[in-house]
Amino acid sequence: MAARKSTARRKPPPQQCEPCKGTGEVARTVLVGRKRRVVGQQTGICLACFGTGDAPTD
Repeated sequence: MAARKSTARRKPPPQQCEPCKGTGEVARTVLVGRKRRVVGQQTGICLACFGTGDAPTD
C-alpha cells in the first residue's frame, strides 16, 4: 500500500487590530498652551499592534 499524503493546512489570516482597524496608525490629539487647547490631530503608530495592523495575540 502507498503511504497516505497529509493535506497541507493553512494558517488562518491574522485578524485586524481593533484600535487602528488594520492600518497600523491612530490619530492623536495635539494640545497646546497652558489651557491645553486642541489645535488638531496627528497620526502615530498603534501601540496595541506596534504598527503591524494585526491583532495582538495573548
